[in-house]
Amino acid sequence: MRRGALDPRGQRATMNGPPDPRQTMTRTAEQLKARIRTVPDWPQPGVQFRDITPILRDPASFRLVVTLLVARYQPRGIDLVAGIDARGFIFGAALAHELNRGFVPIRKKGKLPFTTISEDYALEYGAASLEIHTDAARPGDRVLLIDDLIATGGTLLAASQLIERLGARVVEAAAIVDLPDLGGSTRLRAAGIDTFTLLSFDGH
Repeated sequence: MRRGALDPRGQRATMNGPPDPRQTMTRTAEQLKARIRTVPDWPQPGVQFRDITPILRDPASFRLVVTLLVARYQPRGIDLVAGIDARGFIFGAALAHELNRGFVPIRKKGKLPFTTISEDYALEYGAASLEIHTDAARPGDRVLLIDDLIATGGTLLAASQLIERLGARVVEAAAIVDLPDLGGSTRLRAAGIDTFTLLSFDGH
């Protein structure tokens, strides 16, 4: 393999052995972060919206995100992946497929056809409610929650409460982007929910 070529894992090969995992992760984060589009004043003035759709459009970036998540969660004994309406569905379904695990949709109010339970929560710019089917998870199931980003943490916290009300356990709450200035990841950890994100953006 020539110097600087990509190896089968998508890493740069060198004459001095395998790449440093920390440097590889830093480069990977920078590559993905460059794909995030910032949309000012959406959905309301003052909000800097971090748009992940350019990652989805680029097959290499999309595959990279899923590959990184698979590497993290394959050894964790996950029973179910629960994705949050709506962008959490995209990453959650792809991850569940790769892990050979079931996928559970946690939806906005009024979208699920069977018997549900619901949780209200506050958004950065409003309020909403999430619902889950009452048979979506069983007592003792180990569930991974996933969404596209963490802002104030209200969505993932409400989703976690829904999972726990079914008797299942949230192994971790994962997202592609963290907005730490809004305090969501800190709020989740304070509630006892382990949290993981691939990227972080200062400011909102």
